[in-house]
Order: sequence, then C-alpha cells, then structure tokens
Amino acid sequence: MPIHARAARGVALVVLVAALGSSGCGYALAGRGSFLPDYIRTIGIPLFVNQTTVFDVEQLLSQRVRAEFIGRGKYRVTPEATGADAVLTGTIANISLTPSAFNDQQFATRYAVTVVMRIEFRDLREDKVLWENPSLVFREEFEVTTGSGALDVNAFFGQSSNALERVASEFARSIVTSILEAF
Repeated sequence: MPIHARAARGVALVVLVAALGSSGCGYALAGRGSFLPDYIRTIGIPLFVNQTTVFDVEQLLSQRVRAEFIGRGKYRVTPEATGADAVLTGTIANISLTPSAFNDQQFATRYAVTVVMRIEFRDLREDKVLWENPSLVFREEFEVTTGSGALDVNAFFGQSSNALERVASEFARSIVTSILEAF
C-alpha cells in the first residue's frame, strides 16, 4: 500500500475516533445519572403495603429503598407522600420459602427466599406514572445448618433473616437504579 494511502487511512481513523469520542452517546456511569424531571427534589416513600404473613417485612423493604435514594445524595426523602414532588408506592404481594438443595438423608440444606412486589413511581406535579413494575421478583438462596438430621430452627430463622436482608438491599438498589437511570 502506498504511503499516501496509509496516511489518508490514518487521518480518517483519527477523525473517526475523535468524532466518536466527542459525540454525545448518552452513556453515563451507573449510579450517576438521573432521567427524572429537574423539579423532582423530594421523594415520598410511604411504608409499603404487606399482603404476606411475614412480620415487619414492609418496614425493612421501605427503609432500604429510602436509604438507597438518600445514598444517591440528590434527593430529599420523606416517609410520606404529603409535600413530595414524587411518590414511590409498593405492595409486597408474596414471599415464599422453598427448599432448593438436599443432603443424602433428603433434608433440605439450601432454601430460596422469593419476594414478589408491585411498585409505582408517580410524578405528583404532573400526576403521571414515571416508572412501574407490577410484578418485581427478587430471589436469594442460603444454606441451612442441620445437626444430626434435624433442622436447627434457630439457625434457620437467623439465616432466612439474613437472606431477607440481602434481598431487601438488592431490591432497593435495583429499584432506585431503574427509576433514576430509566432502565
């Protein structure tokens, strides 16, 4: 290939790279962007509705979502819809505990906690839904401690509580990211 053809190719490559580098491609670091209207500064997150038999799970999930929004640093978060620019509401529809692994004696050694929720994020100023998911599903697995073939109930509830804590954290991170980054 002649030198002038290689030089022309090199110049074309440099121009292409510069054009791509300067174009506004819309990408941003995860956790840094927000597609919410500028006037939304206060977000109300009332206590989620608990339609399950799991005691106080609505407290845990609501608190984790509030903490995740606060951690993003851009919004004021209140536990009420009154005085807010937008409100996030949720209903915990189901929580299930299912064995997922067994030992040689057919005792469960691993369980899965699954949480199903309905979520809506509403702009109160414009009275329109900005984001919703009628069937969010989060799942977390955990090991159980067994003694001589019998399930250690105290260990089980301690571990399932830890699993629920992990589900709550992942749930909060996912919801806030979805709302703020329009995924």
